[in-house]
Amino acid sequence: MTDPAVLRPATGAEAPRAPRFTQAVGLVAGREISSRVRSKSFLVSTALLALAVLASIVIGGFAAQNTEPPQVAVVGQSAAVADRGLDVVAAGDRAEAERMLRDGDVDAIVVPGGDAASTTVIGLDSAPDTVVQMLSVPPQVEILNPDAPNPFLAYFVALGFGIVFLMAATTFGSTIAYSVVEEKQTRVVEILLSTVSSRAMLTGKVVGNSLMAFGQILLIAAVAIIGLLVTGQDVVVAGLGPSIAWFVVFFLVGFVMLAAMFAAAAALVSRSEDIGSVTSPITMLVMIPYFLVVFFNDNSLVLTIMSYVPFSAPVGMPMRIFLEQAAWWEPLVSLAVLVASTALVILIGERVYSNSLLRMGARVKLGEALRG
Repeated sequence: MTDPAVLRPATGAEAPRAPRFTQAVGLVAGREISSRVRSKSFLVSTALLALAVLASIVIGGFAAQNTEPPQVAVVGQSAAVADRGLDVVAAGDRAEAERMLRDGDVDAIVVPGGDAASTTVIGLDSAPDTVVQMLSVPPQVEILNPDAPNPFLAYFVALGFGIVFLMAATTFGSTIAYSVVEEKQTRVVEILLSTVSSRAMLTGKVVGNSLMAFGQILLIAAVAIIGLLVTGQDVVVAGLGPSIAWFVVFFLVGFVMLAAMFAAAAALVSRSEDIGSVTSPITMLVMIPYFLVVFFNDNSLVLTIMSYVPFSAPVGMPMRIFLEQAAWWEPLVSLAVLVASTALVILIGERVYSNSLLRMGARVKLGEALRG
């Protein structure tokens, strides 16, 4: 049993000095980081996420490189068919070619058509569209914007930005919320407040979890870039580089804002069962940008609006940079708006947090927490 004298503040020359603000922030942040690092679930989930990103990139790269041309049985002249990039198998007559098709040895049959300049393509139970397209004479094509991003790639980039931001914000935000409520339930917060200020506690929690989230994002970005380089997708890396760099910067600022909101909201309740009711509005603010960027990644108006709204800027602006829709000054303006919004949210969140931290029992109303 702890000696009561240990819990009583010392007097006179024996009284220890309270840690400075920066020291207190470092102590709280270190406690948050060490608790996460020791968590097996966090380490396993981070490793699985990184492996999933690497596997999807590697598999996609090798699949794109190892695409084999369709194999066709050709009756008669085959030079023109071979020039189209098809895998040609010579057949003595049409009956032999049909036997090969029925046995699955070839994907289609090419026989001479009604005149010397035409051919007929034969399929088994459906039209061999790939062979038909490869044998068709394409018209001359001109592209006004040859450097425009591939729409298929743009969709997956939007999906990647949205998923990473959503998972990191909700995972670490929930960690902060449960940490705050756990300290209130166990009354540990009363002991902590006797040593450090509520402002230092809030700052330490935000800093510690922000560093962990930032480290996870850097790890995923590094794994993705390495995977792209290993599979020979250097062009994709060159196009994604600026947008990934801006995403990291916007994510760091945006997460600090969300972390302060999660901590302040959790301080309003004293039971873990009530966390969902106070953090669900914040979770919705994170989910809305995810759905918007996934469904409207090709809509320049929606992306422009998203890039200047603080809760969606970490996803909207990097996406516009990838699509080359943003002028050089727009990311700077968007980042300034996000920084100003984050500072305002931290000030409000610190007031709510400090005024609610020692209030137990029923849920504290937001208006009461703001008034003090």
